Amino acid sequence: MRGESYFAMTSSYTLIRGGTLYDPAHRIAGEVRDVWIEGGKVVEPPTSSGTLPSRVIDASGLVVMPGGVDMHCHIAGGKVNTSRCMRPEDRSAIGCSATELLRSGTLGSCPSTFITGYRYAGLGYTTAMDAAISPLGARHAHEELADTPCIDRGFFALVGNNHFILEAIQSGEQEQLRDFLGWLLKSTKAYAPKVVNAGGVEVWKHRPTGNATGLDEPCDPFGVSPRQILQSLARAANALSLPHPLHVHCNELGMPGNWRTTLESMKSMEGMRAHFTHAQFHSYGGGSAEEHTLRSQVEPLAEYVNAHANITVDVGQVMFGETTSMTGDGPVGYFLANLTGSKWFSSDLELESGCGVSPMTYRNKSLVHALQWAIGLEWYLMIRDPWQVAMSTDHPNGGSFLAYPEIIRLLMDRSYRDEVLAKCPEELLKRTQLKDLAREYTLEEIAIITRAAPARMLGLAHKGHLGIGADADITIYTPHADKQQMFSLPRFVIKGGEILVEEGDLRHVVFGKTIHAAPQFDAAIETHATNYLRQYSTVSPRSFAIRDDEVPDRVMVE
Repeated sequence: MRGESYFAMTSSYTLIRGGTLYDPAHRIAGEVRDVWIEGGKVVEPPTSSGTLPSRVIDASGLVVMPGGVDMHCHIAGGKVNTSRCMRPEDRSAIGCSATELLRSGTLGSCPSTFITGYRYAGLGYTTAMDAAISPLGARHAHEELADTPCIDRGFFALVGNNHFILEAIQSGEQEQLRDFLGWLLKSTKAYAPKVVNAGGVEVWKHRPTGNATGLDEPCDPFGVSPRQILQSLARAANALSLPHPLHVHCNELGMPGNWRTTLESMKSMEGMRAHFTHAQFHSYGGGSAEEHTLRSQVEPLAEYVNAHANITVDVGQVMFGETTSMTGDGPVGYFLANLTGSKWFSSDLELESGCGVSPMTYRNKSLVHALQWAIGLEWYLMIRDPWQVAMSTDHPNGGSFLAYPEIIRLLMDRSYRDEVLAKCPEELLKRTQLKDLAREYTLEEIAIITRAAPARMLGLAHKGHLGIGADADITIYTPHADKQQMFSLPRFVIKGGEILVEEGDLRHVVFGKTIHAAPQFDAAIETHATNYLRQYSTVSPRSFAIRDDEVPDRVMVE
């Protein structure tokens, strides 16, 4: 009988028996194997042949993969709370009602904390990283993430418009910049540094009619260029040996012709490790006398990534429907609000960053929206090595993470892809190459872009695989010809060795761990940093730094 079988309590082992494993990190693709679990980890089979597991999950005929890893989403912090307040209509979508096991909550484009965790688990995802938290908002973000069940979590700290950092770059103090970055990540219990529109958000505050700067145009009032900011921060992140390198949101997001800026930003890394996020929003042609028509320019960007192993990307796939745009790129929020005429929220975080939030509807009959949809799929299909690309919708900017099963179907089923393409404006066929891309992803490649690759990009050695010592975060699927159905309803979802989900029903709820970096740096920087906060910030250094005991169940990654 498929399901759980119980034996005498002769050991603390759990056995997943006879599943068809997809574990790309260990080059296992479709092999029937057993997985043994003990103490929340994948372990070697017991040496004694007479040892019986305390629990057996019969996975014969089922597909076994590591738990999903969402490396770029927005699920916590001030921008998410603002969105929840801004869209009261979303609150009518009930995620679930309270039971003895579950807390009530609402769905919409920005689900409440409990529903976010439940829905991630329901898709087989066990880890998610919020991609844009202002250091001044870190304490709030940790509180919200701690209230999000079923997933391990962390966040990236915004650093690309930080005044201390810009001043250090201006004065050529690279070592001071490195140490400050290490101190900032440690103080906020963040996982990685995030650049959003390097220097451009700060410029926008001084030139409110502009959006961003050219890559080599000096940024007011610091006199450093976006290229200098990117290179200096990438050097600092690499010098700190961070598990995840600089996470880059390029300048000129969403602007016609921005692909040139994206390409130059990639080239500026000069062989250093870097991750370029929501690449779809940065791959647009047009906007010049030579090339005035808005069109896809994925091909030259994908060719560069294909030739440079130091660069990785996630896609930021646009999906049709209602959602909310939220970004640390204040100028983009302003631009969208003027473009769509929708309501808009903007926030200026002192010394650090900006934020823009606005409702958004993507329509398949809109040529621009259809172009964004097609460009995202081109990124998946044109990157030769799936280890260099991770699945994302930039939740909720391009669409909800709940769209991941449909994206998988689009990648694995060309006929379905063509069916959706046929419902888009015919002009789209002239502006993208999507109709000519015959590639269909395999189950192994899906396991890479949703699990193994994002875990490797993040430097999470205990995630994204089923090898000895891995976290026992495991998803078991029932094979189905319709891959959207298959990935929408896992047979089992296991977190830390505990069964959370069985055939769509949440059976057990756990709270995961907070993952943060623990870089080494010169402690003398703390005096400079705290003096800077005392002089310029309304938040005291005592309130800014987060103590170890204020983040429960944390995991430091060095």
